[in-house]
Amino acid sequence: MTHKEVEIYLLTYPGAKLTYPFGKDVAVYKVTHRGQDADDEGKMFALVAEGKDPVRISLKCDPQLAVLLREKYESVMPGNHLNKKHWNTIVLTGQVPWEEVKDLIRHSYELVAN
Repeated sequence: MTHKEVEIYLLTYPGAKLTYPFGKDVAVYKVTHRGQDADDEGKMFALVAEGKDPVRISLKCDPQLAVLLREKYESVMPGNHLNKKHWNTIVLTGQVPWEEVKDLIRHSYELVAN
């Protein structure tokens, strides 16, 4: 899974946009809401480290699910530089199947968008 493939998938979500608020090293995907204040840039639902191979993606997660995923997968760890209760970082080595990663992306998006 390449960074570009992940990016294309992330940007399929309604209102999703790519930003770089922390500099060029981290791609931040935010969701904006209809009727949102023009000055509000939206809320983060995914972060992808630039230039990392394998790709590293951080996603918002229900705290109980976050712990279960960390116990189940070696490639899932507490969110790097994020609230470790609510964020996981997943190293896309193939240990977590892409279909499950997509489910976790959807989960993160829904937590932020709703």
